[in-house]
Amino acid sequence: MDKNTITGIILIFAIFIGFSIYNGSRLNKGFENAVKIAESEVAAGNLERARTEYVNALRFKANNPEVLAKIEELNVKLGISTEGQVADTAKTENISRTDSLSVQHTEKEDANQYGAFAIAAKGDNEFITLENNKIQVKISTKGGRVYSALMKDYKTYNALPLILFSGDSTVFGFNFFTVDNKAVRTNNLFFKPVTDQKSYVVTDKPQTVNLRLYAGDDKYIEYRYTLAPDKYSLSFDVTFKNLNDIMPANQNNITLDWRMYLPQQEKGRQNEDNYSGLKFKNYQDDVEDLKLRQQKEIESKNIPTKLSWVACVDQFFSSVLITDDYFLNASVSSTRTLTSPKYLRYYTSEIGVPFTPGTDSKIAMKFYFGPNHISTLRKEGLELDKIVNLGKNIIGWINRFVILPIFNLLNRYIGNYGIIILILTLIIKIVLFPLTFKSYQSTAKMQVLKPMIDELGKKFPKKDDAMKKQQATMDLYKRAGVSPMGGCLPMLLQMPILFAMFRFFPVSIELRQQHFLWATDLSTYDSILKLPFNVPMYGDHVSLFTILMTVSSLLTMKMTVSQPGQDQPGMKMMTYMMPIMFMLIMNNLPSGLTYYYFLANLITWIQNLVSKRFIDADKVLATLEANKKKPVPKSKWQQRLEEASKQRGLNTPKR
Repeated sequence: MDKNTITGIILIFAIFIGFSIYNGSRLNKGFENAVKIAESEVAAGNLERARTEYVNALRFKANNPEVLAKIEELNVKLGISTEGQVADTAKTENISRTDSLSVQHTEKEDANQYGAFAIAAKGDNEFITLENNKIQVKISTKGGRVYSALMKDYKTYNALPLILFSGDSTVFGFNFFTVDNKAVRTNNLFFKPVTDQKSYVVTDKPQTVNLRLYAGDDKYIEYRYTLAPDKYSLSFDVTFKNLNDIMPANQNNITLDWRMYLPQQEKGRQNEDNYSGLKFKNYQDDVEDLKLRQQKEIESKNIPTKLSWVACVDQFFSSVLITDDYFLNASVSSTRTLTSPKYLRYYTSEIGVPFTPGTDSKIAMKFYFGPNHISTLRKEGLELDKIVNLGKNIIGWINRFVILPIFNLLNRYIGNYGIIILILTLIIKIVLFPLTFKSYQSTAKMQVLKPMIDELGKKFPKKDDAMKKQQATMDLYKRAGVSPMGGCLPMLLQMPILFAMFRFFPVSIELRQQHFLWATDLSTYDSILKLPFNVPMYGDHVSLFTILMTVSSLLTMKMTVSQPGQDQPGMKMMTYMMPIMFMLIMNNLPSGLTYYYFLANLITWIQNLVSKRFIDADKVLATLEANKKKPVPKSKWQQRLEEASKQRGLNTPKR
């Protein structure tokens, strides 16, 4: 074993040990930071946030007994079940408890801690169903909250009922303190229905469900849910009746706590996660959101200003809480639960609601449980259609005012979305054809000049002559009437359309579960072959539309490799590598999008073949020969530069 081999082995061991130390330090630091944040949240009284941070700490040190004990303690205090969701998120079974154990422990707690609401601390959890032809909501007497929301016209990717949220993991209720400093969380208390009816079916007129949380005789909080026919919106009115001696007289706001786990509904989990997020509308101002495609485990934001609504957004469906007036402020967060096979995100919202103390205080709100369909959302008002992410600035403008109207117009008369995409592509390519033709015309002219440019390369072979070669090349372009940027600028002008379509197809609910050729769902990837392994970036399947898009891109690119500057080996490699890179990236994207790009490439290739007939090489050469006999006109900038040089020469004193 020679000296170099020994040195190499020592270096390998040093790198391995160094990486192990670095990785261990990183895990310890992440664990300590998460625990520190959790402890601060406990001190501030934010128990649910503390619980989320403790669960986050388990990502760095799984099965840590102290953290597990803290989570169990918080589960008891919050009165929630940890079955399934927490175990998935924490990647451990040690903290899994049955729902009945959690409920039993809650019922055994001293009822006096609820003050005047102690009579509502115990009860039977019953359900009331309220439905129309669009949605079915199940209302729980525990917390008086919407326990689940079912979309009747839609199914999940595996043909199961599409439920936006469901289960004891959902939290919705008011948190406040009474005059005797008792902490009340309405989510954990039992409401009583005003009537014994358990099922309401809305047909020709609205139906209403009333539930009351009693604090004494004729003292209660009433939830009033009203559902109208053919609506995705559910009115939600809250009345605080005769609680002026229970609620503090100086209380001018009340906290509304809303949390939910977002289940996976679509086949392409990665793509669905990319278009899921928490959004909110500033009162009389713009719509904002937590960052889409955020890579942090937890994304949170404190909003100190007024709001009109808060939305828990999935790729194609949303749960939105809307106020008739305004919310005072909010603190929102979105947690990625990528280790769970069932859930995508965990959303939390602590919302400040205006409150006026009195004998009959009322708060008017409503829910929207429905599809991210732009025309449907527009009918709800308050810019709810901006939940759909069609892009910003010029990209969003193109989608909303050009692409979407054309798409909706075609949709009125054509039932096949594959044909709609084909016609839409043809319309776009015809409109852009003047730019495409100008780009190809410039490229073709430069191909005619290629032999002359090669001669200039032979005439100026030295590196020191690079400037002279460049000047001679530009002079040649000018005499032939060719702009070196003539092929680039038209293509740049078309880029906003390409980006607009990249935004449009992944969020178009119209394409959801629509068949075309071999694609069973145009809103997600098409798969003709399932791989027994996962390829980084590419995935575990083969998308035929992505392959067709790649092949058509290569054909289109091949037309450009013979132009000056593209015949270098490095440039050729880059030209052919770009479609391959796009194939890796777009294999998991919606088949409607890759189908569109395939059509666009194919039409561009045909347009270039047709355009070739209109390029006369002899005419370009004749123009060049005629221009050689003419003096090259000087630009105004050159003229000013020469005049300035002469002026400096006149003003220079002679020695």
